[in-house]
Amino acid sequence: MRLLAIGDVVGQLGRATVAQVLPKLRRQYSPDLVIANGENAAGGKGLTFPTAQDLFQAGVDVISSGNHIWAQKNAHSLLDSDLPILRPLNYPPGAPGRGMLTHEGVTIFNLMGRTFMPGDLDCPFRTADQVLSEQDGQGPVVLDLHAEATSEKTAMAWYLDGRVSVVFGTHTHVATADTRIFPKGTAYVTDLGMVGALNSVIGVETEAVLERFLSQLPVRFTPVEKGPSIFNSVLIDINEATGTALSIERVDRQIP
Repeated sequence: MRLLAIGDVVGQLGRATVAQVLPKLRRQYSPDLVIANGENAAGGKGLTFPTAQDLFQAGVDVISSGNHIWAQKNAHSLLDSDLPILRPLNYPPGAPGRGMLTHEGVTIFNLMGRTFMPGDLDCPFRTADQVLSEQDGQGPVVLDLHAEATSEKTAMAWYLDGRVSVVFGTHTHVATADTRIFPKGTAYVTDLGMVGALNSVIGVETEAVLERFLSQLPVRFTPVEKGPSIFNSVLIDINEATGTALSIERVDRQIP
């Protein structure tokens, strides 16, 4: 089976870029499953019913997320809906939504790292152990690890090598060039990157970010919603019978 994993979608420009690029990639590569991280899809922070529908209509099958998923006022009802949307599984018990689902025979789960990240979360490594202990060993397993530290993401890939099909990182919005298959068959990339404005600071207006760094005062960040955009993703082929990854490659596009 073939998986296309898309980096953090930022704002209206990010959604429009997915709508423009993804149908072409579906025709070119024929992925069986498309996952996109949508935690920044609504105005640069959070996700709403309309913005989620934009992604689904563009061809996304499952939306994963991270710490910003709670930013919009309807977040709880969105996560508690039947839509295939994930929040990090390692939030404390009782949090709205779900952190794992099975779609077309593929188990997808979402975790958040703890290094340099907000919140008092359960250990992502032990949470992954719990997830895998409950699986029947059938079908591919895919993890979106939403984390800041490259070391934490790489450590997770080593920890889960041979136990999951794919570990891909999200959150930094910067595409990394370290796609590889680990010795026991797990495909890995430290960060998928993002879908959003090229002329920005990780999707956000440059002037506001510079003001924040120079003044050290609170500044509202607004996504750039015009101009050239980038689309970052990876394509992974998986042996359905064994769950072992066969190949992983970057698929990146730039839109004028």
